[in-house]
Amino acid sequence: MYKIGILIVIVSACFILGSSFIQKYDLAKSVARGKEAYASFCMNCHMEDGKGTDIFPPVAKTDYLKKPAKTLINIVLEGQSGEITVNTKKYNALMPAQAYLTDEQIADALNYIRNSFGNKITTPITPNQVKGLRQ
Repeated sequence: MYKIGILIVIVSACFILGSSFIQKYDLAKSVARGKEAYASFCMNCHMEDGKGTDIFPPVAKTDYLKKPAKTLINIVLEGQSGEITVNTKKYNALMPAQAYLTDEQIADALNYIRNSFGNKITTPITPNQVKGLRQ
């Protein structure tokens, strides 16, 4: 009985100590920082309200943001050219690569866009995901 008690204490201590080292990504803070990143690097084309223009596609209420995180990150890192369809409308404007942004800025801007303007995609994009896709 004594051995079982010690084992329970050890397992409990490991669980408590181990869980304190695992930090959950704070999406709310990322979205808050992303608002500033969006204003600085995205708003000129996609507009303050996220509705885009006749030339640049919207990020508001858009089906395009449902693409995998890897795809969205690569669009920011590498840019995009050629025709795309967003919410059934075709666009063919160049989006230049924005690889000069930090991993955190890219993750934050994408998290902001994916959780603003009528979008709600709560699975966060993390700076580590961006870092892993840089070439």
